[in-house]
Amino acid sequence: MTDVAIIGGGIAGASLAAALAGRASVLILEAERLAGYHSTGRSAAFWSESYGGPLIRPLTAASAAALAPYLARRGAIHLADADGEAKLAQLAASFPDVALLPLDRAALEAAIPGLRPGWDRGLAEPSCADIDVAALHAACLRGQQLVTRARMIGAERGSGRWRIETTAGPFEAGILVNAAGAWADDVAILAGELPIGIQPYRRTIAQLRVDPPAPAALPLVIDASGRFYFKPEAGGRLWLSPHDETPCVPHDCAAEELDVAIAIDRLERAVDWRIEAVERKWAGLRSFARDRLPVYGFGRRGNGFFWFAGQGGFGIQTAPAAARLAAALILGTVPELDPAPYSAARFG
Repeated sequence: MTDVAIIGGGIAGASLAAALAGRASVLILEAERLAGYHSTGRSAAFWSESYGGPLIRPLTAASAAALAPYLARRGAIHLADADGEAKLAQLAASFPDVALLPLDRAALEAAIPGLRPGWDRGLAEPSCADIDVAALHAACLRGQQLVTRARMIGAERGSGRWRIETTAGPFEAGILVNAAGAWADDVAILAGELPIGIQPYRRTIAQLRVDPPAPAALPLVIDASGRFYFKPEAGGRLWLSPHDETPCVPHDCAAEELDVAIAIDRLERAVDWRIEAVERKWAGLRSFARDRLPVYGFGRRGNGFFWFAGQGGFGIQTAPAAARLAAALILGTVPELDPAPYSAARFG
């Protein structure tokens, strides 16, 4: 029997296991052949102080030091046409303590070659950085007890412990942590816990070969109106997303041709680059609770069921702080951040 069994080996489960290491025995049960197969392994992750909203920023800021070895400075530009200028003002007002620097048309042209007319305002976010997700995830998993191909098929509480049935056999633990991402509500139901409405959404990314090649120093470019974002990749390639969030059931999702076409159309309205080829495309799942805030805390039945879910698209950039907060709640110590905004108890 182990102290804590974590369902899900993506960045949520892996970072929590790392935060608990040395203070509790931990077992990670992963349904797939590889941990991080669905969301973590498909991320175009970046660390951005403004991403996720003001209530996510404390988690992002508190994660910066731990993420430092995995960050490479990129910088970001929040770009606006006439329809998006109000969004820029709203962004700046929402983050008064984040360095968001106004850019005029001349500065935008210097930063984004080939920018089409009409995109005349922007905000630079110099602190934005790329995250080496693979290295971060591997570091969190190092030394952990991980069982793959262990899809949970049931769980029962008795005699002060959980008996967890999986496709890899039975396991026992004192606390059961639900870090199953898009499958979080399914895991709750299997454990006899009421679901809280965790909704998966599909997010599409395509790698393009463009002419001229994307400059290596190109910042992450985000449409202030939420219609696209793009960033450079090795070899002058471009990673492009239509910034889609299509509700779906939890599954092994793939990019759809229409979403890729929409992304390319939006890109071509912003820059005059020629699209030479779509070299590859993929999609990942991001999962949100109804209020779009993460869910950390014990379930309502008082039986050792712990929610660690709903981390949306900001789960990687907030992983260290979120894991420390959850570990404190599990161990009964004082968390460094206020857990109230993220409490599972807010769902009744």
